[in-house]
Amino acid sequence: MLTHRHIEVFRAVMIAGGVTKAAELLGSSQPTVSRELARLERAVGFALFQRVAGRLRPTMPGLALYDEVRQSYAGLERVASAAARLRAFKGGQLSLIALPAFSHSILPDAFRRFHERHDGVSLTVETQESPLLEEWLSAQRYDLGLTEHDAAPAGTRMELLLQVDEVCALPDGHPLLARPRIALADFEGQAFVSLSSTDPYRIQIDEAFAAAGVLRRSIVETPTAVSVCTFVRQGLGAAIVNPLTALDFAGRGLHIRPLAHSFPFRVNVVFPEHRPGNPLVGAFMASLREAAAAIEARLGFSLEASLR
Repeated sequence: MLTHRHIEVFRAVMIAGGVTKAAELLGSSQPTVSRELARLERAVGFALFQRVAGRLRPTMPGLALYDEVRQSYAGLERVASAAARLRAFKGGQLSLIALPAFSHSILPDAFRRFHERHDGVSLTVETQESPLLEEWLSAQRYDLGLTEHDAAPAGTRMELLLQVDEVCALPDGHPLLARPRIALADFEGQAFVSLSSTDPYRIQIDEAFAAAGVLRRSIVETPTAVSVCTFVRQGLGAAIVNPLTALDFAGRGLHIRPLAHSFPFRVNVVFPEHRPGNPLVGAFMASLREAAAAIEARLGFSLEASLR
């Protein structure tokens, strides 16, 4: 019968490269380790090592078995690491999942504000795209989440955090920079950088241009607002993007202008309804609201400057 002791001995021999050193690792004797190794080989029904010139050399089945053992121990080590983190942060722990765009825009400022008041708390943020983000929130895996979707996933409730309009992003020297506000007709014939064809905002933008009878020259399609802004900054065309990401790029080869047409961009907070309540959520929400207000003020100042 295979036992945990057999696996422990096998792992030690593989790590140490021999029975003698494995015995030292285990605080045991060489004969005991050799005996347990022989029992393991009988239990699995094949040779784990070849004995060559007094040394042990793993067989192919032995290497394959060690891969499984190594993965099992990696899982155990992750559990031990998590326990250590929980011990280290006795002030509590808060877990959050968000779209990648929010991990470099609103969340860093919110985390900074929260940490100033709760420096003993461990903050964990996971990023994921839809629909997996909503599925994981429905599974009650996180204390809260940030999404741009308007419908609350099953088993959750939703609260609007921020609503602002999408903006036009333009590179240095672009002719549309002469206009303080960009109309859809101004994009006629212009090189354009788009989000992926399945993105909800891309679909909404395409429908608006189609309804207005405006034809753009599609240059690049890319899945994230960060990559859209990166392409714009390289001078490949204009774009319509969420203002949180655009603000991060503004002033570094990229300029933002307000649009005459409104494309609302919303940031919603999702709260799992069946997960045990975390008392830190309320305090973190206060920091999130402050960060959202700061973004609105910064965006307003930037867009007002372009109108002068």
